[in-house]
Order: sequence, then structure tokens, then C-alpha cells
Amino acid sequence: MVIIVGVPTLDERAAVRRLLDRFGFGPRPGELDAAAARGFDATLAALLDPGAPATDAGARATPPPDLGDEPYRPGTATQDQAARQRTQAALRDQERRLTVWWLDRMVAADAPLAERLTWFWHGHFATSVQKVRSVRLMLKQNQTMRRLGGGDFTSLARAMIADPAMLIWLDGQQNTAGAANENLAREFMELFTLGIGHYTETDVREAARALTGWRVDRQAMTASPVPRRHDGGTKTVLGVTGNLDANSLVDLLLNRPESARFVAGRIWYRLVSADPPPAGTLDRLVAGYGAGRDIRGLLRAVAAEPAFREPATALVKQPVEWAVGLMRALRVRPAELPEQAGNQLLAGLRGLGQVPFQPPSVGGWPGGAAWLTTSAGLARLHLAQLLVQHGDVTAVASAPPAGRIDAARALLGVDAFGQRTTEALRRVTGDPRQLLAVAACAPEYVVSG
Repeated sequence: MVIIVGVPTLDERAAVRRLLDRFGFGPRPGELDAAAARGFDATLAALLDPGAPATDAGARATPPPDLGDEPYRPGTATQDQAARQRTQAALRDQERRLTVWWLDRMVAADAPLAERLTWFWHGHFATSVQKVRSVRLMLKQNQTMRRLGGGDFTSLARAMIADPAMLIWLDGQQNTAGAANENLAREFMELFTLGIGHYTETDVREAARALTGWRVDRQAMTASPVPRRHDGGTKTVLGVTGNLDANSLVDLLLNRPESARFVAGRIWYRLVSADPPPAGTLDRLVAGYGAGRDIRGLLRAVAAEPAFREPATALVKQPVEWAVGLMRALRVRPAELPEQAGNQLLAGLRGLGQVPFQPPSVGGWPGGAAWLTTSAGLARLHLAQLLVQHGDVTAVASAPPAGRIDAARALLGVDAFGQRTTEALRRVTGDPRQLLAVAACAPEYVVSG
């Protein structure tokens, strides 16, 4: 790790807490104490252990839901209205079950990095069920991201470019020889692998030709190339000429030097800071990513950066990250909530502007101060009040009134509350649940310092 003399750094316990926040969703009761006792390096090694998901008891206890068959889809507007309504109801039920399951798994995970990375990749390769209209395909994509998201980026990118949900989302099925649809090619370069300004419109057209011919089978949940629909001619993308197809296009894009810097920058943006990394930092992140495009190597380099331990390196929690962290602290399991409370949880996230499987666009969700509006603050408080109502607040309720603020701070894993927050919390120390709800909405918790 590079040391910069004179720059304030977090103490060991605070650095471990940040690690649990950024590479997971925050500590559950007792986890911060245990991790701080082990130390930063040992905690990082445990989080990055590629074998950890296989031994994760929490993940094993939350297997994916059996969603049943793909709902019947009436073909035309002249068909039975009742059948269409049944299809919509079945899709809504499947969608609710899938969303609650994933939230539950994020809360239950003992090895949280796998879920944090799956959540990151869901925002990176953003795909919405509202257009895909298949919850089963969204689950399949989710499982692919979980399986490949902590390995090498090449395997993940190859899987995503031919993922059935992604193909539907970005009109890949409509991309055929002689009538190329450019959506997937454009977004794959701009948002997934290279970034804006590193390709031309000609590159987009030629890349689209390389991606022609894919067809999705919704019932079988597969995507396969159809040779007669594929443009088998020579294409030239970014100066490279050949009979490109999906895999060779991915390899070509990832071989560009801009790609490693783009991926490293996106990881930094979501896990460290909304401020871009300085050039020297980015060089070290790219070195950690390496020729093998190793995501864990990149994360190891992220944690080694001095900025990772600087108090000023703050990150606004996205609503899902905030809610999952709060549920972990309160021992609230989304799948065990009464039906009405479960619906209120999803409505609360919708009010905050973020529900899993429903990104607003292919660009995913915003970051940073976009989540700190006045309306978001009120919605956050209402959701916090719901969660503390169903959570375990014993640690705060059993403390004497004078010690409850500190008990709430410890339960939430906050290093310290500032003066303004402390003054606000003093007004509600008589009600442990309200105290925790207000504390969960304080800047010291909403913004991961």
C-alpha cells in the first residue's frame, strides 16, 4: 500500500468497518467486533476468499425460489382479456417473490462480497424485468452474475453479451443479417466495456453485424445463434478486421487499453467514491486487474489504496444498500416479514427510487448525491420506521437512556455521530425504535464514511 505522509487515515477499526460496508452491506451485530479483532488484512482475505460462497450457510439457507413455468402469453389484443390479466398477475407474483428472495439473500449472506458484486453487476449490466417480461430469465441472469462476477471479466462479459434477458432488453433478437439493430453493440461499448468517446458510429454498425443472429427461447431459458440470421461477412471494429462474432467481439473490446481503465473506474465509483480516481491510483487498479482481468485482484488493489482509508473518501449508500445494511443490523429477514410489511418494504424502496430488477434505464441507477433529496429523506425515514418496528432493538432498549445513542451507534456500525445528529437523537432517546429510525437516516449512516 502507498503511504501519503500528512493525510489523515482511519484507525484500524474504522477501516475494517469501511471494508464491511464497501465489500458487503455492513456488519450484523457482533461482526464488526470480530472483524476488528482479526484486523484489516485478515478481514479482506476472508472477504476475497473465492471459496467463501460455497461454505456460506446464509446463502445455502436462501436458495432461489421455484418460480414455476413461464406464464402463458396471449398473442394478440383480440385474445381473451381474462387470460392477459392472469398472465400479468402471475408475472407480478413471480417478480415479488424474486425481489424479496434477493433482498433476503443479501441480508442472510455470511460471505457478503458475492451478493455485493452481484448487485454491482446488476447495475453495470443493467437489465429491467419491465421490458424483459420474464422473471425466470431475470433470475437466470442474476445467477450468472453471482457465479461469474468475482472471477475474470472476460467470462462475465461473454456470458452477458449472449444472456437471454440482455438480448431481449437491448433488442438482440431483432438484430439480423441485412437489418442490424445497433442497441446491444452500442451499449456494450459505451456502458459495459469501453466508455464514451472510445469508438465511432462505424464501429457500432460493424459490431452490430457481429452480433446478428441470436434467438431467445423463453420456455427453455436459452439463447442460441441461428446461422441463417447471422451476418458471416468480414467486419472491421476499432481497426481490427475479421469474421467477428459475439465472443471475438468481446475479446477485441476487452483487449483495448481503455477497457481495463473503464472497468476499474466503475468499480471505484460504486465501491469507493463518486470522485474519479487520480491517474496514479487508476494505474495501480489496472495493474491489480491485470492481463487476466481478475475482479478480485482489482478489489485487492482498491483496498490497498490510501484513499480507501481516508476519512474524506465518502460514499452515499444506494437505497438497496442502505436498507439491506439496516436489515442486517436489525436482524430483519425480508422473507419472514408479514405480507403487508413485505409489500411496504418494496413500496418503500420504490419510493426511494430503487427496486432490484427494475433499473430505470440501461445506464442503471444514479449514484452520489442523487439519493440525498428532501423527498428521499422522508421516504427513507418511513422505511426505517417500518424496519425497526419488525427488528431486534434489544441492544438499544436495554441500555440506560443516557447510553442509548452510543448503543444505536454501535448497532449500526457508525464510527461516531456529529454534534447536530447527536442533538437530534437526544430528543428521541425515550423511544428506542424511533431513536434507531432517526439514527439510520442520519448522514453518518446514509453516507458511508
